[in-house]
Amino acid sequence: MLSSTGERLSEADLTGHDVLVIGGGNAALCAALSAREQGASVLLLESAPRQWRGGNSIHTRNLRCMHREPTDVLSDAYLEDEFFDDVWRVTGGITNEVLAKHVIRASETCTDWMKSYGVRFQPSLGGTLHLGRTNAFFLGGGKALVNTYYQAAERLGVTILYEAEAEQLVFDDNRFDHALVTYNGSPRKVSAKSVVIASGGFESNQAWLEEAWGEVSRNFLIRGTRFNQGKMLRSLIDNSAMVIGDPTQGHAVAIDARAPKYDGGIVTRVDCVSLGIVVNRDGKRFYDEGEDFWPKRYAIWGRLIAKQPGQVGYSITDSKAQGRFMPSVFPPEQADTLEELALKLDLPVDAVLKTIDEFNAGVQPGNFDHSVLDDCHTQGVTPEKTHWAQRIDEPPFYGYPLRTGITFTYLGAKVDEKARMYMANGELADNVFLAGEIMAGNILGQGYVAGFGMTIGTVFGRIAGTEAGNYAKD
Repeated sequence: MLSSTGERLSEADLTGHDVLVIGGGNAALCAALSAREQGASVLLLESAPRQWRGGNSIHTRNLRCMHREPTDVLSDAYLEDEFFDDVWRVTGGITNEVLAKHVIRASETCTDWMKSYGVRFQPSLGGTLHLGRTNAFFLGGGKALVNTYYQAAERLGVTILYEAEAEQLVFDDNRFDHALVTYNGSPRKVSAKSVVIASGGFESNQAWLEEAWGEVSRNFLIRGTRFNQGKMLRSLIDNSAMVIGDPTQGHAVAIDARAPKYDGGIVTRVDCVSLGIVVNRDGKRFYDEGEDFWPKRYAIWGRLIAKQPGQVGYSITDSKAQGRFMPSVFPPEQADTLEELALKLDLPVDAVLKTIDEFNAGVQPGNFDHSVLDDCHTQGVTPEKTHWAQRIDEPPFYGYPLRTGITFTYLGAKVDEKARMYMANGELADNVFLAGEIMAGNILGQGYVAGFGMTIGTVFGRIAGTEAGNYAKD
């Protein structure tokens, strides 16, 4: 057996570590690095091949950070109360307030810690993002981030195995004993003094999605890795972990319907929703496109589209929207008339024209400003558009077909502030720590605010690694 560095491993190398980290994305890597900071020996198991390492983290761009004053990459200030208000609003109050505030406060130290391992940042982008004050962007995106962490982990002596899939966790009462792992096509028994499970959600497991959502889930696309099958989550449930979250809740956005089934990533997201209207396949609007800033609302649109006939929607804009948003990797359908655009999108022409005529008639005079919650709204239209409402009347016209793009699921296991996992009987597991998507449902009961998943993963990855390392050394 060979490690990531080409070093030959013995069976003893799979059983003699202080900390076992299961997962290969941001949370897992933060845990591995933090455990090494405590002097613990660490084995990290990544189920994906090396070229696909990093899980959903490779598709990310930023994390949301509390800060008291401007920094080298963040403007103004973003304090705890405002940050928490944003989380409270998007979750509708379905959040663990103690854990949410714990993450928010800890996020203030994240960028400096990340820089200490070589992560570099860049100024935020413009357009519909409105994130220059709240979110720190990684230079080179998530792929560069995880590559930097992997290099640091190898440099510090973390043993990394690729295509090493943990199939099952074996507990002795409330204590982790060992994991059953498939590596190089063969079963292996892997033990450690403590374990950090940061293996993601179940979003790539079609059978589990269908169990939660029904047949409509067959029309969903998966924005991230195909390797998040939820095996460790299922094993935790089988070992009587305390379950938290709704299996139908998760980070689900509107993405281009032409995206691939897996790994379309950020470039398939359609960001012009707030600049126009969205109709279903019957040509009817179904939700307020201008409810709030896009980073606070983009993650509701996947669920909205999932509830529409055929699980499909269509974003329609005119020439006034061009240059105001980050375009999808796929070019929009374009036409000189709305009739022609409806035909290109295979929509009922009369219904689309009626919807747009009614919308245009309802647009009230105002001062359009996409950088603020402006006074451009509709009146007498159902649903109303509360901000950025402009008549769709200047050709050429543009249309994007939309599907539900699942990023990650919120069903997980309950943890405390030290990332320790609760058992169903209310007791804490003895040596089990969780980080990332597998515990994000403690804080994200529903909804999403941009960059917060990476914040949760970074903060709880560091906590889990530190606590697991200290447990093992003690």
